[in-house]
Amino acid sequence: MKRFTLPRTGIAAAASVLSLALATGCSDSGSDSGDGDKATGGKESTAAAKALSSAELEKAIIATSDVDGYEVTSATDSEPFAASKKEVKVVDEKCAPIAYVLTGFAPGDSEAAYLNRQVTPATEEVEPSASSSKSLEDMTDEEFEDAMENITGALGSTMTIVSLSSYEGDGAQETLASVSEAVEGCASGFTAAAGGDTQKFTKVVSEKASGSGDESVAFAVTGDADGDEVVVKGEVVRHGSTVATYYSINLAAFSGETGAGTADYDVPAEIIKAQAAKLS
Repeated sequence: MKRFTLPRTGIAAAASVLSLALATGCSDSGSDSGDGDKATGGKESTAAAKALSSAELEKAIIATSDVDGYEVTSATDSEPFAASKKEVKVVDEKCAPIAYVLTGFAPGDSEAAYLNRQVTPATEEVEPSASSSKSLEDMTDEEFEDAMENITGALGSTMTIVSLSSYEGDGAQETLASVSEAVEGCASGFTAAAGGDTQKFTKVVSEKASGSGDESVAFAVTGDADGDEVVVKGEVVRHGSTVATYYSINLAAFSGETGAGTADYDVPAEIIKAQAAKLS
C-alpha cells in the first residue's frame, strides 16, 4: 500500500471524525431534487416555533440503542479544525453554511442550542498494535501505515457526524435556505481557513436527499488532499424548529488505493431514519 498523502494531523482528525471534512479536504452536498433546486417542503408558518433547549436536544439526538449495527459516541474528544464558528473564514461568504457543516458546527447563524455525535459501524474489539501507544508524529512510516490499517479495520468503511441545532421563529427554515443556496452558488468550490490551516474545496455537487423531515438538502463536496481528490457526503434536514445535520466520509479515502477518495457511497440511510424517528 502506498504512503498516505494526507498530513498526519489530518489523519488524526479523520480518525476522530471531528472537523473531518476540512481536515481531509472534502465534502459533498445536494438537494432532494438531485439537480440543485432549493430544498422542498417547509411551506408552513414557523413564526411561533420554539427552539429546543440543550437538555431537550440531549434527549432527542441519536444513541447507540436507536440504530442497529452502529456505535454512537461523543464527537468532542479531539482537536477540531477550529475552536468556534468565528474562527472559520470562508473566502466566499455564501459558502459558509457548507463549511460549517464540514467543521462540525451548526449551519445556521442563530441557533439557541447545538450538539453532535459520532456514529461508526459497530465492530469487534481490535487487538492493539505495538505502535498503538505512540503519537502519530512519533511513528515511523511503517508504524503509521499499520496504525491507519487498524483504524480503518476497527471503525469500518464510513464514519458519520450527526448534529442537532434548534432555532426560534423562522431560524430553521432560513438555515435550510442558506444551505440550499450555498449548494447552488458554490459549485466551483471555495476555500476555508482557521488559524494557520487553509483548505481548498474544488467542487460542490447537489445530490438527491432522503426526503426526511419537513425539508431536506443533500450535497457532495470534493476537496484537494495534498493532490488527491477526496469526496465527503452531507445532508441537512429540518424537523420543525430543529435542524439535523449529517456528514459522512469513507475511510477508504485514506487507504491510498486508486479511486478510493471518490468511492460511491452515501450518508447511511439507517442513521438518518433513526434520527428522524427520535425527532418525530
